[in-house]
Amino acid sequence: MAKNWCIGIIGGSGLYDIEGIEDEQWLSIETPWGEASDEILFGRIGEIQVRFLPRHGRGHPISPGDLNARANIDALKRAGCTDILSISAVGSLREEIEPGRFAIAEQFIDNTRGRASTFFTSGCAAHVSMADPVCPRLSDMAAKAVTAAKGKLATGATYLAMEGPQFSTRAESHMYKAWGADIIGMTAMPEAKLAREAELPYALIGMVTDYDCWREGEEAVDVAGVLKQMKANGKLARQAVLNFITGLPKTRKASPIDTCLDTAIITAPEERDPELLARLDAVAGRVLNTK
Repeated sequence: MAKNWCIGIIGGSGLYDIEGIEDEQWLSIETPWGEASDEILFGRIGEIQVRFLPRHGRGHPISPGDLNARANIDALKRAGCTDILSISAVGSLREEIEPGRFAIAEQFIDNTRGRASTFFTSGCAAHVSMADPVCPRLSDMAAKAVTAAKGKLATGATYLAMEGPQFSTRAESHMYKAWGADIIGMTAMPEAKLAREAELPYALIGMVTDYDCWREGEEAVDVAGVLKQMKANGKLARQAVLNFITGLPKTRKASPIDTCLDTAIITAPEERDPELLARLDAVAGRVLNTK
């Protein structure tokens, strides 16, 4: 069934606000998975409902490994989001993806450790497909939005998610290149996995801040250099987000991701844990009939 657009924007390092939003109101959303990174900014741009969440919190108090991605995705689902556009600062593993360029992620390699990466723990097991982890419709619209903002663009990128908060060693950087990764960051996983479990189509724009340390003679990545490039990227990123939202079709056609849980839950109904089902009311209430 078709829905009206309600776009969740997850702002990463360098994107702590969005422009052009009306009727704005910061609201706290309680989740059964703990606290989200911050309140969510409710508002609209034209006729499109918008929900904005600063991934690291306003003022950037939260380190990548301490992000509560389950609470963030659950909160956005409770806030009515139909789709998510994620903005993320990334390093480059390819010569042709230079700092200042924007990269649209198509694939992910998850090299994080110890992060809660599923809503479906014991008591209600489910296995969603992650073969194609982003929504091609959203990714195409995101690419057009960056181009309209006159940003340099790379498409079809593979994003390597590392644990952090330290930057890569040179050996790791060369290894990630050999794996076929194009860009590197610390936050897209498990975020993208959880968005899929919550039946939220997801796309990611990577804002390239630096070459990772694989280049011969390249200085090591440091925060000062990253911040300088993030500032340069920020204005273009805000324009791209505005272009993305104003360029959405008036009617949101249904996506296969809207119903991906229909064939994912494997635990028999009589074996499902009622306490876990209660926690899944937002992300999976449609299919579990708990709403």
